[in-house]
Amino acid sequence: MNKLVLGLAALATISLSSCSSDDDAAVVIETNNVTAPDTYVFERNGNTTVSFSGQTTRILMADEIVSGLSNTANTETILDNMFAHQEGANDFSDAALNASDKSVRSKTAASTDFFSANTTDATAIKAEFDALIENQVNVVFPNWDNTASAGNAGQIQEAGGGSIRYVNTKGLENNQAFAKGLIGGLMVDQMLNNYLGAAVLDAGDNRANNDAGVLDGDNNYTTMEHKWDEAYGYLYGNEANPAVPTLEGDNFLNKYLSRVEGDDDFAGIAMDVYNAFKLGRAAIVAKNYDVRDAQAQIIREKISQVIGVRAVYYLQQGKTGLGSDWASAFHDLSEGYGFVYSLQFTRKPGTNEPYFTKAEVDAFTTTLMSGNGFWDVTAETLDTISNAISAEFSFTTGQTGS
Repeated sequence: MNKLVLGLAALATISLSSCSSDDDAAVVIETNNVTAPDTYVFERNGNTTVSFSGQTTRILMADEIVSGLSNTANTETILDNMFAHQEGANDFSDAALNASDKSVRSKTAASTDFFSANTTDATAIKAEFDALIENQVNVVFPNWDNTASAGNAGQIQEAGGGSIRYVNTKGLENNQAFAKGLIGGLMVDQMLNNYLGAAVLDAGDNRANNDAGVLDGDNNYTTMEHKWDEAYGYLYGNEANPAVPTLEGDNFLNKYLSRVEGDDDFAGIAMDVYNAFKLGRAAIVAKNYDVRDAQAQIIREKISQVIGVRAVYYLQQGKTGLGSDWASAFHDLSEGYGFVYSLQFTRKPGTNEPYFTKAEVDAFTTTLMSGNGFWDVTAETLDTISNAISAEFSFTTGQTGS
């Protein structure tokens, strides 16, 4: 999807006609109808009210951490420090990231709705990301130049002189599992289960302050406006122009929304998400919280679907290479492993539950890693897991194939 296509689609969105989003101007409200702007532009007194710099920072940090997992010069301490960055530490190549007080680890499995009262799972999930780093440094890096085999870490090349993949003893690419798991553990969890939740949007005096137009300190936004924008930032925060996203702006959720949009069976999902974000934000300006909450439910459904679709897609893609092109199979299955892991951070609309619990996800990943892991996994096992996932969503396993 290119910028022109998305921009024109936004302008053509039925029932979301253009209007000023300035608080001093009229925002059309008819009972529960709120008119959203054509693009994600919201202003007060001529200045923007949209801010999500912290989300952009964490996306950039995450990207550098994932890249660092392929640099054999990195020690476990270096990578751990990147993941759990402390303000002022020289962990990244970007000085602005080093100066930041943000970190990726602190916001992983850290949503209010899912983990504020479930510190046991939150601690376990952080430890699982830590373990991927540890395994990469202490198992994969020392065998970087060795040929991988069942039970032995090393490198393996795709058929026809293709890419070289670096896998652990189970055939898992730790960097892929980390990256795709982080889509759920950071981006999806913070979006669906934190910033779009009433516990955050309506915390304290947020609703009263939004009703009264009370701004957040010296900022040009109300706290509620800002929280909604922070959810938006986890999807569009690294876009060249976040107000008119073109997708492919990062290698995380943004990229894979684009991939699902590109499948004819799911075409339109990108605009559904974008329109829901715009309308929900306009509803906050209009002080119409029923419309706001309805849009949050749409976003939860659609973003969760992205995770489900890609989990099944990669398991099915990996299946085709078993016994022939092991490296390609392992690469796809490693991505699939990460998306399966991310299922525990999805959110069923209208509930406080994921589509799959941590226990259910752990059962899937344990099955995938049993014995010699991907070296032993069968097509039947991959189909069983794929079908179990698709059955919880509104698509079939066969629809995820493109």
